[in-house]
Amino acid sequence: DELAEEMGNVTIGKVNVDENQDLSMQFNVLSIPTFIVFKGGQVVDQFAGAMGKDALKARVEKHV
Repeated sequence: DELAEEMGNVTIGKVNVDENQDLSMQFNVLSIPTFIVFKGGQVVDQFAGAMGKDALKARVEKHV
């Protein structure tokens, strides 16, 4: 949530994979947390595992 406020030029959303199993299968979510970065409606990066806000911000900024 903090990152969404800091990076005004991106949209960050959360999906409950237990309630959206079809979506998790579509994007091959095998572990939680999984982060998927979309650009122009296409997946440009996907990674899993807990990480700090700064590390997540760096991963996302590569695609902005």
